Amino acid sequence: MFTKQVFACAAAALLSTGAIGTAVASDWKPTQPIEYIAPANPGGGWDTLIRTTARVLQEEGIAQQNFAPINIPGGGGAVAWAQIAAKKGNPHTMFAASPPIILVPLSGASRFNHKDFTPVARLITDYSILLVRADSPHQSAAELFEAIKANPALSVGGGSAPGSMDHISVAGAAAAAGVEPARLNYIAFSGGGEAMTNLLGGHVAAVITGAGEASAQLQGGQLRALAVSAPERMAALPEVPTYVEQGIDFTFDIWRGIMGPPDMPEAAVRYYEDMYQRMMQTEGWAKARDQLGWIDAYQSSAEFGEFLDGQLEQFSGVLGDLGLIRR
Repeated sequence: MFTKQVFACAAAALLSTGAIGTAVASDWKPTQPIEYIAPANPGGGWDTLIRTTARVLQEEGIAQQNFAPINIPGGGGAVAWAQIAAKKGNPHTMFAASPPIILVPLSGASRFNHKDFTPVARLITDYSILLVRADSPHQSAAELFEAIKANPALSVGGGSAPGSMDHISVAGAAAAAGVEPARLNYIAFSGGGEAMTNLLGGHVAAVITGAGEASAQLQGGQLRALAVSAPERMAALPEVPTYVEQGIDFTFDIWRGIMGPPDMPEAAVRYYEDMYQRMMQTEGWAKARDQLGWIDAYQSSAEFGEFLDGQLEQFSGVLGDLGLIRR
C-alpha cells in the first residue's frame, strides 16, 4: 500500500546520519585522474552531484588528482553500471548513486545491483519536485492529478526508468491524491535534461525531478513548480508549496552518494571517505549545497552499505504495489 511512511526514504536514513566524524587518513593516494561517472545524460541529479563535487574538490584544493566528469547514459543507469562492474578493484573510478541503484535492478532492468559495487560515502539528501510549463492550465498538484484522473492519457515525464526513482516519487504522490499508481502514464527519459526538454516542447504534461536540479530551470521563467515532496517548504524554494499543504499526504526524500567498482581497495575507500568529509566542511561546499537546496546527510562506507541494504527491503514492497518487481 502506498503510504507517506513507505515513501519517506530518508526518514530511516537520517536516523543513522550524525555529525560528520573524522575519518582515519589513508596512506593510499590516487596516481591518475579519476573517472567520475554520472550514469545518465547531462542535466539530471547524478550529473549535478558529479559536476558540483568535482568543482568544489578542485576549487578547495582537496583533490590530489583531477576528477573528470563523464556521462554514460542508458537504461536508467544500467549501461554505466555494466561498464563499471567490469573495472573490478579499480580505485580510480567512481560514480554517483541514488535510489535507482536499488530500484532498477528490482524491476529487472539491470543484472547488477548495489551489492556488486563498493559504497564509498553518502553525501546529501534532496526532495522531488513536480514541474509544468509556465503556461500550463494546472495551478496545483491537486489540479494536475484531478486532470489525470479524468484523462489518463496525460503523461508525466521523469529522468529515470520505469520503476525507478522519479516514477516511484510521482506514483506515490498520485496514489495519495487518489490516482491508481499502475495507471499513471509515466514516460521515462534518459536523464533530467531530456525530460525538461520534452516538457518545454509540450510532449508531456509535467515532469518529476530533483528539486536541486530544477533550481536553474525555474529561474528562467519557462517552468512552474506545483509541489515539492519535502515535509515543509524548502529554504531554497520558499515559494513552492508541499504536497501536504495541498491535501496530499505524501513526502519523498532523494539521497545521493558515491560508489566505486567491485572490490575497491580498502585503503582507497578510506582515502575517499576522508576527502569527502573534508570537502563537506568547506565554504565552497556550503555555498553550492545551499544554492541547490541539498541537505548534508553524510554516511561512511560501512554506514552507507547498511543503509543500502535497508533500502532494498523497503523498495521491494514499493515496486510490488506498482506491479513492477521481477524476481
